[in-house]
Amino acid sequence: MAAVPEAETVPILELRAVDAAYGPFRAIFGVSFALEPGRVLALLGSNGAGKTTIARVCSGLIVPTSGKVMFAGRDVTGQPAYRYARLGIVHAPEGRSVFASLSVEENLDLTFRRSRGRAGVRGALDQAFTLFPRLGERRRQSAGTLSGGEQRMLSLARVLVEQPRLLIADELSLGLAPIIVDEVYRTLERIRDAGTTLLLVEQHVHHALAIADDAIVLVKGEVAYSGPVSELGDLQARVLGGNAGADS
Repeated sequence: MAAVPEAETVPILELRAVDAAYGPFRAIFGVSFALEPGRVLALLGSNGAGKTTIARVCSGLIVPTSGKVMFAGRDVTGQPAYRYARLGIVHAPEGRSVFASLSVEENLDLTFRRSRGRAGVRGALDQAFTLFPRLGERRRQSAGTLSGGEQRMLSLARVLVEQPRLLIADELSLGLAPIIVDEVYRTLERIRDAGTTLLLVEQHVHHALAIADDAIVLVKGEVAYSGPVSELGDLQARVLGGNAGADS
């Protein structure tokens, strides 16, 4: 059997004994995990368990008080968030972020013109409307008149077209109708299949576990389980109760 190249064995994201706090309030304690390239990790836990804190640590929005954050074998602990972004880490936070007075296409144009230049805008728009056909149908419509779910799609399209190496998705389905949640998750599956590694923070446990390879369950800021989804077993029912709320 041929040896596996060393580069393929290096986790794309790794936390090593990370603590993090908001002022005097400690939010997570000694969190460690490794996310392999091309895999999907579901980060689960009840309300206030520390899920969003970990997401922010992984994208550089919060600096750990101790421990290390590694990206593709490189120590990035304490670096500013824009450096994380330059490495290919995209954080899609909870909520929506659109320019309400601009059309769908104008919102996308602003983003793609900055990242790809004028010549690359048309191709990027085509990709966005392929990912979310509903946006293509509303391309001339003001973003402020879209439904909540459609605005969420628009904010996602602005980052997913760039095909990040790692997408940190924080509560993508929060407040969305089930039919929109299904569409968002179909898009995540396509992004995964195209090679993007995913870290999902999700209140809809069943949606997350349906596409995840591995799961981490947090209880009061500590890791209660870390491993394959197939081995999660009774812990989901005992700790999550079949559902996990959003972080505060």
